[in-house]
Amino acid sequence: MGWVARGAAHRSAGHCDSLAPAGLPRFWTWKSRRGRTGRPPVASELANLVRTMALANPLWGAPRIHGELLKLGFDISQRSVARLMPRRPKPPSQTWRTFLENHLTDLVSVDFFVVPTETFRVLYVFVVLMHHRRQVVHFNVTDSPTAAWKAQQIVDAFPDDSTPRFLLRDRNSIYGTEFRRRVKGMGIAEVLTAPRSPWQNAFAERVIGTIRREFLDHVIVLNEQHLRRRLRNYFRYYHGSRTHLALDKDAPEPRAVEPQVTAASLPCPGSADSTIATSAARHSHHRRLYRYVEGIRAHWRSGNALAT
Repeated sequence: MGWVARGAAHRSAGHCDSLAPAGLPRFWTWKSRRGRTGRPPVASELANLVRTMALANPLWGAPRIHGELLKLGFDISQRSVARLMPRRPKPPSQTWRTFLENHLTDLVSVDFFVVPTETFRVLYVFVVLMHHRRQVVHFNVTDSPTAAWKAQQIVDAFPDDSTPRFLLRDRNSIYGTEFRRRVKGMGIAEVLTAPRSPWQNAFAERVIGTIRREFLDHVIVLNEQHLRRRLRNYFRYYHGSRTHLALDKDAPEPRAVEPQVTAASLPCPGSADSTIATSAARHSHHRRLYRYVEGIRAHWRSGNALAT
């Protein structure tokens, strides 16, 4: 009888095990349907209040708004407040272009560029550029830019009380401790560009590119005095005649618009005054440019004569 009872108990247990998988899903379905699931709902008035507070106070985050709601007697979690807040883009930091535009009148750029001579000597040209009117306020040429020479250039560029607020330059090692000490002593704040980022000193780089394309690519430099003299002539043309896109097609030294010459105001061809009237009708900057080009051609011819 004992073994019969044990067999019956074993069959009843196996029968229950076979029924368990079918009953468990129904049990947990029934249990999970008891009560409300998920987060408690938020009233529409409270959700609108969160959005209104977030839009009216751009500097407030979820913790600040949650604290204000608690003081107003609302029972809501901080995570719910963060979920209800409207997404707003993060304000970008000030761009480099914005910095340059904001400090245009108080900013100058300095830079070096090298020029080889006909005897393969290397000359260093130091340029100081005012951003406001794109004026080269100072330049100098040397074959050995010592620390004392570089520091003296800043003093020569800004005499008396004409010092700017900011000085923009690259991280070239040619600017030594003496240069930085002199700039700091004059009350000028240095702004350094990022490493290997010449585009951040774009105004100075553009001026140097203009000098190379319009002047140095067409002239053989003889020596230091010759380069200094020619650069002085070029900057006279650059400041007084050459127009710039950034200056609304004006020159660094503002030029007046010259009156138009009509056909009726010109004398008849062949008259005695025709040559004089035609010459007087030419623009002054054309005459200066003509003299400048003629000077370059004369120098080129003299150089060829010396070479032969």
